[in-house]
Amino acid sequence: MAEPVEVIRSPALGAIPHGFLGRRGGVSTGLVAGLNVGFGAGDDPAAVAENRRRAGAAVLPGAPLVAVHQIHSAICATVDEPWDDSHRPTADALVTARSGTVIGIVTADCAPILFADHAAGVIGAAHAGWRGAHGGVGEATLAAMEALGARRERVVAAIGPAIAQASYEVGEDFRAQFDPADERFFAPGRPGHFQFDLEAYVAARLERAGVGAVAGLSLDTYADQARFYSFRRATHLGEPNYGRQFSLIGLAHPG
Repeated sequence: MAEPVEVIRSPALGAIPHGFLGRRGGVSTGLVAGLNVGFGAGDDPAAVAENRRRAGAAVLPGAPLVAVHQIHSAICATVDEPWDDSHRPTADALVTARSGTVIGIVTADCAPILFADHAAGVIGAAHAGWRGAHGGVGEATLAAMEALGARRERVVAAIGPAIAQASYEVGEDFRAQFDPADERFFAPGRPGHFQFDLEAYVAARLERAGVGAVAGLSLDTYADQARFYSFRRATHLGEPNYGRQFSLIGLAHPG
């Protein structure tokens, strides 16, 4: 019997259809075995397409799944009408108020953020690696949600599986790109190095932007090879490629 797709939910998002997915429940084989949904992973395109179909069905069956071509930017796309994967715009976040639609972003250590204003019926998803978070992708997503009628003080943001501080060693050049006020996100490491807390940094940016509530899952993509894909782990193992996992959120049709 096939392994089911693992759907990790955040209590903070309540009944909103959503899920942080890992590598369980897919058809890919080899280095990216499992539910790889990344087109750039050197995977069989048919396997990726089937994995993406399974992922969407696990969160909101029958709904079109809309994603973007990610570049570690702070660009946010608004989904008025679904597009297919061959017409993905370049962006690192999406928002929509369209019912019967699932939006999603892919990650492999970066922090996925799912947003919802339950009252307004507006949702968002953002890919927040350190570059995106530092560049304001969370803030851009909130602004785009507000343009659709959301209010940021009502927005709940859930941060999914990402590389944890214990697994994220960075150098002094990395630390130098952050403000002195961000020192609390860097723990001392071996000489000349620090351990960066990406989840806490993302959460702090969202709180500073006025989000109503932020909740993190504190799941480490690097440390759990059976459950998640990880760019840094694949790099450390000398693997030529790595899989990507989906984080999805949708709006069900009313009634």
